[in-house]
Amino acid sequence: MATGLATAAACLVGCARPPDAAASARPASAQRSAATASRADASPEAPPARSTALRDISFDDVKLEMQKGEPFTRDRLTPRAKALEGTRVRIRGYILPSFQQTGLTQFVLVRDNMECCFGPGAALHDCVVVRMVPGQTAAFSIRPVAVSGTFRVEELRGPDGRHLAIYALDGEGVQ
Repeated sequence: MATGLATAAACLVGCARPPDAAASARPASAQRSAATASRADASPEAPPARSTALRDISFDDVKLEMQKGEPFTRDRLTPRAKALEGTRVRIRGYILPSFQQTGLTQFVLVRDNMECCFGPGAALHDCVVVRMVPGQTAAFSIRPVAVSGTFRVEELRGPDGRHLAIYALDGEGVQ
């Protein structure tokens, strides 16, 4: 399956999204949850405790301020994206097609279904590599899905050293 994931991720390098496709994404404000409560009561010596509550996010929550083709470095991460590290989230998107239709243990979740394998590269923040936790699988769908799991920043590079993806999710379920 690793080969399938690498193939799907490599496809992202050559994918393009029409400019108006972003307009179809749900606004981030509509997907905020009560999990954004203040952490003012946390001790300054200890890292803030992570909630086990599921937080709805969108691809807008992990968007980077960088031009297409610019190299990624971790200092480009926004405070919002950094705050999501290690939290349980649910994000909606489309499963990038692969040769396998059922029993998926790994797949790439993309922002919209306008992705294809032709044209200039897609933005790094428009995909999430999902690795299902042991015992869980997913089935390919042409419809949008909601994937829940633990969000991580994980750099996936191609054979040429270029970034293919920078976000990952330990998938607990796909609806």
